[in-house]
Amino acid sequence: MERGALIRKYLRIIHRELSYVFAGMLLVYAISGIALNHKATFNSQYRIERTEYTFPADGSLSEWLTQCNMQGREIQHYNPDSTTLKVFLKGNSTLTVDLTTHVGVLEQVKKRPVLGSLSTLHYNPGKAWTWFSDIFAGALIVIVLTGLFMLKGKHGLWGIGGIELAIGILIPLLFILL
Repeated sequence: MERGALIRKYLRIIHRELSYVFAGMLLVYAISGIALNHKATFNSQYRIERTEYTFPADGSLSEWLTQCNMQGREIQHYNPDSTTLKVFLKGNSTLTVDLTTHVGVLEQVKKRPVLGSLSTLHYNPGKAWTWFSDIFAGALIVIVLTGLFMLKGKHGLWGIGGIELAIGILIPLLFILL
């Protein structure tokens, strides 16, 4: 076997094995990355549940909190105006009551169990994750480099592959410059 063919054989093996090992991480980063790209309109960490209640007119705040299963969770309350009561509750929740209609809206902040945890990885949650992320980044570099040199001829780096590589480098540069 000629030397170039032998090198390409080992490049394919390295490329294939690292690609399989890190394919799951690529999916996790891609999915959570899409969610984070839209954080102006979508919160990947939390969702807000709104529930409307109609309270008895002669009820007390304590009774209203019991009705919406929030008894004992009050932190503070105040009247932003003469017809509204706003109650801050543990867990970043609020209860806003219209004192004329006795209609209350409970807003509860709930963590998104899967997507919230995946998105946290983008914010580097700890030292161990830093090490893993560095290994992952290094593996991606190896995957890219082995992929660049696996093919030869018109589809390889010195043919259409090189043109496509240049396009891939130019796209982010254009976004930066423009």
